[in-house]
Amino acid sequence: MLTDILQVLVGLIIGLVIGFFVSRHFMMKYLKKNPPINEDMIKTLMMQMGRKPSQKQINQMMKSMEKYQ
Repeated sequence: MLTDILQVLVGLIIGLVIGFFVSRHFMMKYLKKNPPINEDMIKTLMMQMGRKPSQKQINQMMKSMEKYQ
């Protein structure tokens, strides 16, 4: 009875540790492939739309993007 409970707990702990490292690996891989938006990307997007952005506009866009993340 006690050994059964210990086996379940040990299995659960091992599963959580393995799951953590596997999910961490996939998340790092995803972020490397799709980096978050930075100031250079915002500046490039605005220039492609035909606008010359000021630093103030870029900062405003960065603040609004941080709200939604």
